[in-house]
Amino acid sequence: MTSTGTKNPRERYRAQVRTEIKERAWEQIATAGASALSLNAIAKQMGMSGPALYRYYAGRDELITELITDAYRSLADTLHSTATATATSDAGAGAGLAALAHAIRAWALADPQRYFLIYGTPVPGYHAPDDTTAISSEIMAILLDACAALPSDGPATPFDRHLEEHREWAGDHPASPAALHRALSFWTRVHGVLSLELAGHFTGMGIDPAQLFAAELDDLLAR
Repeated sequence: MTSTGTKNPRERYRAQVRTEIKERAWEQIATAGASALSLNAIAKQMGMSGPALYRYYAGRDELITELITDAYRSLADTLHSTATATATSDAGAGAGLAALAHAIRAWALADPQRYFLIYGTPVPGYHAPDDTTAISSEIMAILLDACAALPSDGPATPFDRHLEEHREWAGDHPASPAALHRALSFWTRVHGVLSLELAGHFTGMGIDPAQLFAAELDDLLAR
């Protein structure tokens, strides 16, 4: 047996091959999209037979699951670090939410294909396992924490009252209906602008997507 944290040569080799398979998968996704992902094509690129590659991943869905898990984990870690850094600063109300928004945008711009894999069009025929969903819930919990920290002095809206009975998506988070509303507004508007920007829909319009993103964020915080 190997000691904790130590891999034997066979384990190291297996990890290296799995990493290369994922790198090749990202290249395919960037070229043709996740729906066209082919393990046989990856095997050919790597000079392996199809059956040999299937010793590392049982099928397309297992590979997609690992890519999605890696993406969610990367974003969750980014947002955890951002939230921690903001919490220890002297920034005013709303700074935490603003920092999270800019962290999400920077993460998305750094690797658009990674962003689209988890927030773009679902891969046909693929269903994510529960543990993947758990990481996405972790990301939402960070956002809910930031929204719950903001004051909410306005009257309850009809949607606030709707959320009193429709909050399953928030898990056991104790956020108020107003905080839930703010989190959903933040999530939809941030991802709406990002999705359009990354898909190139602002190209040729003569506007700066960063300025639009900042304006949407200012409006959300003002509300």
